[in-house]
Amino acid sequence: MTDLAVATQGLTKRFGSQVAVDTVDLAVPRGAVYGFLGPNGSGKTTTIRMLLGLISPTAGGHELLGSPMPDRAADVLPRVGALVEGPGFHPYLSGRDNLRRIDAADRTAEARTADTRIAAALDRVGLGAAAAKRYRTYSLGMKQRLAIAAALLVPRELLILDEPTNGLDPQGTREVRTLVGALAAEGATVLLSTHLLAEVEQVCTHVGVMHRGKLVAQEPLSQLRADAAPRARVLTDQPAEAARVLRTLGLTELAETAAEASGQLGAVAPEKVVAALVHDGVAVRGFTVEAPSLEDVFVSLTGRGFDVSG
Repeated sequence: MTDLAVATQGLTKRFGSQVAVDTVDLAVPRGAVYGFLGPNGSGKTTTIRMLLGLISPTAGGHELLGSPMPDRAADVLPRVGALVEGPGFHPYLSGRDNLRRIDAADRTAEARTADTRIAAALDRVGLGAAAAKRYRTYSLGMKQRLAIAAALLVPRELLILDEPTNGLDPQGTREVRTLVGALAAEGATVLLSTHLLAEVEQVCTHVGVMHRGKLVAQEPLSQLRADAAPRARVLTDQPAEAARVLRTLGLTELAETAAEASGQLGAVAPEKVVAALVHDGVAVRGFTVEAPSLEDVFVSLTGRGFDVSG
């Protein structure tokens, strides 16, 4: 599995009688930006903590960067940057001094380049001007930025980021999104846990969806959307009659409003729908075929709205 940056086999975690993560097989290709999604309590953060060795799995195993974990943790983890469950720093130290402590604890980091690397990491996340301020004065968004800077003190082959834009304003969110894209362009693999559709749709190449501890979907983002059934929408002043025709043709998930009827096409050709409507005397004012949004796909997989902060 050398072409995978993250690979799990039957990864499972139980807390007493509760199964938090249930036989998950992640496959994150090298160089991908992998959007890791799931409703509250779906097992997403628990999975990330197992990947990093913060907790032990009940069953199954995994590899990071082609090496088995935890056997090769000492070799692998210095090549992995992570932000998990929010940042934690010394409140009375400055942002710069917090990074100095973290860097000094890294046996793989060169002490003689520490100041240069720390300054570069702070600038990259937009904290250069606030480097001398004490951490306790930082806003939540600034704390998130500092945590990302800590993950970038040395070059990383794999970055695992759990809600990296939490607390950021729209401008900060755009900057982090740009940063993730730049890191991927430089060759890093990014596993990105997020609740923002814009992040997923604009920067992610692959998606994994968790639901009740199981991985219910995993594939390239383009393929996930292509696999979802398109929806036919008929604008008409006869929505009940139009819905009847759609049902007869075999369309599913039918819906009506005062001015339209719609349904999932499945294998039915769009031109067949229009012809059947006209043949049955339904006045068609407009007809469109819409690809489902990522939120539509998410709801179809989990039965829930797009709330994936857990």
